[in-house]
Amino acid sequence: MYSNKHIIKISTPILLSLLAQNIIQVIDTAFLGRVGEVELGASALGGVIYIALFTLGFGFSMGSQILIGRRNGEGNFGKIGDIVIQGALFLLIPAILLVPLLRYGAVKWLPDMLQSENVANAAAEYLKWRIFGIVFAFVNAMFRAFYIGIARTKVLTANAVVMALVNVVFDYGLIFGNLGMPRMGIGGAALASVIAEVSSTLFFLIYTTKTVDLEKYGFKKIRFQWRVVKKVLDISIFMMAQYLFSIVTWMLFFVFIENYMGERPLAVTNIVRSFYTIFTIPSHALGSATSTMVSNTMGAGKRDEVFNLIKRVALISLMVMLCVIVAVSVFPRAMIHIYTGDPLLISNTVKPLYVLISSLPIYSVGSVLFSAVSGTGNTRTALKFEIFTLILYLSYMWFVIVYMRFSVAVAWTTEHVYWALLTTLSFIYLRSGKWRDRQI
Repeated sequence: MYSNKHIIKISTPILLSLLAQNIIQVIDTAFLGRVGEVELGASALGGVIYIALFTLGFGFSMGSQILIGRRNGEGNFGKIGDIVIQGALFLLIPAILLVPLLRYGAVKWLPDMLQSENVANAAAEYLKWRIFGIVFAFVNAMFRAFYIGIARTKVLTANAVVMALVNVVFDYGLIFGNLGMPRMGIGGAALASVIAEVSSTLFFLIYTTKTVDLEKYGFKKIRFQWRVVKKVLDISIFMMAQYLFSIVTWMLFFVFIENYMGERPLAVTNIVRSFYTIFTIPSHALGSATSTMVSNTMGAGKRDEVFNLIKRVALISLMVMLCVIVAVSVFPRAMIHIYTGDPLLISNTVKPLYVLISSLPIYSVGSVLFSAVSGTGNTRTALKFEIFTLILYLSYMWFVIVYMRFSVAVAWTTEHVYWALLTTLSFIYLRSGKWRDRQI
């Protein structure tokens, strides 16, 4: 049985890894807030489009992580390396295909999707460079799945530091033309992110070859094996679809804001989204750890302990999130000032930020419960929950933004609707015990 201390021990490095992965977009936002509102809004749209594509690899890696966790719990270590290697080889195919597709296609379809020509051009410039990072991001996702799946997560801390430092240095240099680098503006932010992803891949390769028992985990055979990929796809295909549907609706949120509210509300939304990314990292990390711990516990034949484990992790997640909410509520304007020095933009962001943090308690519990559903191996059920929730989420989004033309603050109540529904569905399923006999 996992103790609370063990839960925190596993979750903390994952938290730092997620922080590194998301800090790229956060740092870009902070720097671009000093460039202009158009660049600030465009980086949000470009970033969400990039993440929509990244979710394909991320969903596959999450399915791999569940399978790795199960094999680790069974003590069947020799099959873990195959999962990692085959996953990385498989993901290289769509990654390589996506680079020319988005690099040359974005400039053609973004102007049709957005009202502002300035925002469309800036977003296209961002994606033109950012898409190169998808190749390395997919490989990094498989390395993270490996280390989280075997509950050896300390390495993720060092990797997080490397990524963050590299990104800050190159953002500072390439956006503004400092340190002898060319001044590239929003394109420089994107290129800095790519360089950070490359540094992460190099770190993982060196660390793994130097510290991991390659023989024990079956890393000796590097050849494509479709049967291994198919086994992972049986679990991950539903997660890939789930993450893709989720992020596409998230992208529509930004498109609706830009189309029906304008450039300034889009800039406000990007600042709030950046806070959302940071604030939810602790619960996201605990959710990721929950998926692995549930899979390991079931693999070890201790299924009776699973529901109690989930309840304890959810409680920890809620307590951490309440601390975050208190901290933000005290100094909202000072925190917003990190992203912009414009007094009016700061004032416009305060109310949407308060609306956002009021949804975080629901998120903190819901993210753990929903991750636990996937951790049982029943990713098909998780996909069904996601689709049902997203249909209602989209309907509500359309009503408040497009039909009623409410403010940005009201638009952010969509998060309350989404997480309330997903939390309820996940709790009912886990409480029912229908997952107990699931074999993968």
